[in-house]
Amino acid sequence: MFARDVQVVALSSGSKGNCTYVTDGHAGVLIDCGLSTKQILVRMAKVGLADGPIDAVLLTHEHWDHVASAAILARQLKKRNGRSVPFYCTQGTADNLKERVRPDGLEIIRSGEPFRVRHFEVDPFTVPHDTVDPVGYRVGVSGTWAGVLTDLGQSTTLVAHKLSTLSIALLEFNHDLEMLLGGEYPWELKQRIKSNTGHLSNEQAATLLRLGLSDTLQHLLLGHLSEDNNRPDIALACALGVFAEAGEAGRVPVQVTRQRESLPPVSARVQDW
Repeated sequence: MFARDVQVVALSSGSKGNCTYVTDGHAGVLIDCGLSTKQILVRMAKVGLADGPIDAVLLTHEHWDHVASAAILARQLKKRNGRSVPFYCTQGTADNLKERVRPDGLEIIRSGEPFRVRHFEVDPFTVPHDTVDPVGYRVGVSGTWAGVLTDLGQSTTLVAHKLSTLSIALLEFNHDLEMLLGGEYPWELKQRIKSNTGHLSNEQAATLLRLGLSDTLQHLLLGHLSEDNNRPDIALACALGVFAEAGEAGRVPVQVTRQRESLPPVSARVQDW
C-alpha cells in the first residue's frame, strides 16, 4: 500500500475569472480557464507547481469568466506537451462558445456520464445556471474526490449529494442578499443574480452546505465571491456557522478564495492498494 495526495489550487475565483487546478502529482486538470494563459502558468509557478501536469481542461459553461483563455491556452499547452490537450464540455457549452475562444481538441461530454483523464475519474453533473447545459465537476482517484460547485442559483438534491462525497470542495458563496439589493447594480442584473439560475447567496450556500455536509469533507474553499455584493468575513461567518451548528467547529479548514491571486494548495490523502 502507498499513499499520495490529491491537491487543489484555487488559482482564481470570482466574476473576473475562474480557474482551479486539481492534481495528484502524476496527472492534472484545470477546471475552467477564465484567466489569461500567462496568469494561469504564473500562478501555478508561484505555488510551486510550475511543472504541474495539465492533461485536460474541463469547462463548466461558456461565460467569459470561465473560458476566456481557452483558445490561447490550447495552443500553449500543445507547444508545452507536444500534443493537443483535450478541452471537455457539454454540447450546449460548445455550441455557445465564441469563435475567438474556441480551443482545438474540443471533446463533447454529457452530464451524468463519467469519463477518465488518465487515472482520474471525472464526473460532470448538472447545475442550475442561466446557460444552455452547465455542469459542475468532481475529479477523483481511488475514491477521493475534489469538486467545484459554483455558478448555480439554488441547491438541488443532486448537487448536495455530490458535495457529500467530496474531500475538497470549492463551493460558491457569491453574494450577501442585503448588499446585493441595496447596491448599485441595475434591477435586471440583481434579479438575474438572485434567480434560481443565477448565483448562490451566502445563506443559500450555507443551506447547501448543511445538506451536503459529511465526514468526508477535509477542506472547504468559498468561491466566486462578488467584490461588490459580498465580503469575505460575512461569507466565512456563514460557513463557519454551519459547522458550529453541526457540533463540528474547527474540524474542517475553511478558506475564502481570491480573485487576484491563488490560494496555497490544499490536500487530501489517497490510499492505494
